[in-house]
Amino acid sequence: MQAFIGATLLTSKETQPQSKPFEFYDNRLAGFMLRVQPSGVRSYYARFGRNRRVALGHAGSIEPDEARERCQIVLGNVAHGRHPLQGLGGTDGITLGMFIADTYTTWVHASRPRTAADTLEKLHRHFRTWYPEPLTAITVERVEAWKVRRLNEGRNPVTVVRDLYTLSSVLRRAVKAGELRENPVRRVDKPRVDRRGKVRFLDQAEETRLRQALKARDEEMRNRRTFANNRRETRHERTRPPLTHFGDHLTPAVLLSMNTGLRRGEAVKLRWSSVDFNRQLLTVEGRNAKNRQTRHVPLNEEALSVLRSWREQSGTGMRVFGVTIGFQTAWEKVLRRARISKFRWHDLRHHFASRLVQQGVPLNTVRDLLGHGSVGMSLRYAHLAPDQRREAVAKLNEKPLLTLTMRPQWEGLPVASGYRVDSIVVREGQELSQPNSAFWESAFLGVALISAVENAWISRLKAKTGRFLRLPCAYGGEANSPCLGITLI
Repeated sequence: MQAFIGATLLTSKETQPQSKPFEFYDNRLAGFMLRVQPSGVRSYYARFGRNRRVALGHAGSIEPDEARERCQIVLGNVAHGRHPLQGLGGTDGITLGMFIADTYTTWVHASRPRTAADTLEKLHRHFRTWYPEPLTAITVERVEAWKVRRLNEGRNPVTVVRDLYTLSSVLRRAVKAGELRENPVRRVDKPRVDRRGKVRFLDQAEETRLRQALKARDEEMRNRRTFANNRRETRHERTRPPLTHFGDHLTPAVLLSMNTGLRRGEAVKLRWSSVDFNRQLLTVEGRNAKNRQTRHVPLNEEALSVLRSWREQSGTGMRVFGVTIGFQTAWEKVLRRARISKFRWHDLRHHFASRLVQQGVPLNTVRDLLGHGSVGMSLRYAHLAPDQRREAVAKLNEKPLLTLTMRPQWEGLPVASGYRVDSIVVREGQELSQPNSAFWESAFLGVALISAVENAWISRLKAKTGRFLRLPCAYGGEANSPCLGITLI
C-alpha cells in the first residue's frame, strides 16, 4: 500500500496489526517504507536495490520525519557507492531482537529448515538479554567477555565455539543486509579445540558381541511372532506376516550403517528408489545430506545381502526403513545387551571409516564415501593408517655393534693389498674380542672390487660388491645385518 508516512498514518486504523505482516510505501520518497508486524511492532525501512533494505528504527523510538531523513542519507550513500550506513553512526534504533524477528527468522527457515528451530532456540537461550539493545552495541570486547565467562564456567570450548558461530550467523546476515558495518565475532579469538579427538569405533570383540546381540534379538522376535500367530490360528484370527529374516528394522539399519557410513538421518530418509541393486550403488540425495550434496556409495556384499533380505521381508514401501524419528530406544537396549558402553549411533559412521583407513584406503577416498566437504575433516582417522612413522622410529633400534674407519691408499696400489685401520668404534654395552685373520679377510673382501679410477668407485661399489658391502656404509646402502658398518674416507 502507498501512503504518506507521517504522524497521521501512524494513528489511523490502517496501521493496526493484522494476522500477517504488511507494508506501507511512502508516496513522496521512493524507498521509504513502514512495516507492521502481527505483534504490533512498526518499523521504518529504507529499501534499495533488489530486495535490499535497511532498518531505520522503531515507530515510537524515532519520529517519522527523522526516519525520513535517515532514509534519504541511506539512499544517497547507495547512489554514490558508499556504505548504506555511512554518516549515520549505525542505526541505533535497530535492536538484535528486531533484526531476528523481522529478517533473520524468515531467512533461516528458508535457508536452513532442518536446523532453524534449534538455531533460534539457542539464540534465545544465550543472547536474549541482548535483544533490546542496538546491533551496534554488540562489540568485539563484549563478545570476548561473554566467551571468557562461558569458559570460566567450565563450558566445553567446542560448545562455546558453536554458540559463537550461531551469533555470527545473525550478524553476518546483518552485514549483508547493510545494517552493520562488520561482523564483530570475526575478530574474536576463538578457543582452541582439538580437531582430531579420539575416535570411538568398535574393536573386534565389541563388533562380534554387537552382531550376536542383534542376532539373538531377531531370533527372540521371530519366536514371539510365531507363537502369536499360532494363538491367532487357534482362535481363527488373521495372522501377521512371518519374520523371515529380521525381527524389525534395527538389524538391517545397523549393518547398513556399518558398511556404508550413512548418518542416522540419511538412513531414516533413504528410499528404495535410491538403491540400485544392479550397479550395487546407493545414492544419498542432496536434500537428505548434511551438506546438501548428492553422493554415491558402493555397496559391498553384506550391504547388498541385507538390503535384499529386508526388502523381501518389509515389502515395497517408498522408504527403506519405515520409521520417522530414528532407532534410539531399541539401539540403547541392544548396546546394553552387547555390553558396549559410550557408543552412539553416529559412531557406526566412525567405525566404517576406521576400518577403511586400517585397510590402507586413502583418506581422500574415505572423505568421498563419508561426504565430507574437505579432507581435513577426515584427518581424525589418519592415525589409524598403516604408515611408515612407526617403522621409521623402529630403525633407531638397529644400531651397529662397531664401526670401522679406513683410509684406502688410491695412488696406484691394488685395492686388495690391504689397508690400515685408523679407528674402531664399539657400541655401548658391547665387548670387542681380538679380531682374528678370518675377520680381516672378510673385511677386506668387501672392498676388494673397488676400482681405483677416480670418481667411479662408488658406482662400482654398489654394482660389484658382495654380501658384506650391503651393510651400512658411506654411500647410504641398505643393511641386511645390524652387526657391522664400514665408513670409507
